[in-house]
Amino acid sequence: MTRTVVTQSYGSSIKGVLGKKLGMTQVFDSNNKMIPVTVVSVESCVVTSIRTPEKDGYSAVQLGFGAIDPKKVSKPLAGHYAKSGVTPRRSVAELRTLSAADYTVGQEIGASTFAPGDMVDATGTSTGKGTAGVMKRHGFGGLGSSHGVDRKHRMPGSIGACSTPGRVFKGMRMMGRMGNEKVTTQNLLVQGVDLERNLLLIKGSVPGTNGGLVFIRSAAKKAIVETVKAGM
Repeated sequence: MTRTVVTQSYGSSIKGVLGKKLGMTQVFDSNNKMIPVTVVSVESCVVTSIRTPEKDGYSAVQLGFGAIDPKKVSKPLAGHYAKSGVTPRRSVAELRTLSAADYTVGQEIGASTFAPGDMVDATGTSTGKGTAGVMKRHGFGGLGSSHGVDRKHRMPGSIGACSTPGRVFKGMRMMGRMGNEKVTTQNLLVQGVDLERNLLLIKGSVPGTNGGLVFIRSAAKKAIVETVKAGM
């Protein structure tokens, strides 16, 4: 009998970088097969702070991305960047990793962080679509449209009973704002890396609009495991 146990925390090898989604294009692999990819620019990404278990209680790296006018940065943030010795950045994010000691404050992070064949998770803000009904937002089928049916074809239908429970449960799928939410797409393949222009070519779609901020980090579900005998 065998069982699978985690022999090493995957957090020790977590890597990540902040970037800007440029859009989608297509490339051809070695078999001349067309691959749709999303192009992400990761230039001007820098380490602005390092979190340590002794001082902060956890291990992480704070990354900054995107140039911004220093006049538009608050004084506390300006002091934080001045202490780190880097120019102010528009966006910051923390990367939880057990190998934070391998980084230094002010270090430039580029496309060389990943290599073709790596699996990554991409986090971004989904495209906002405004207020939408239940058919567009949740994929409802709508009501019938045969003879005799009122003009309620795109209505949600009943949302609860009358006296029992006498209220609408929280989380009921109804109309409302669609999109503009934090979304993570997991297990994406890094198809290619352009070191000269600091570009990542990621197979498939990445959340967000063109020009939006995306956070690319090592795939969380690709844990390091080892199969050992249970001794039974």
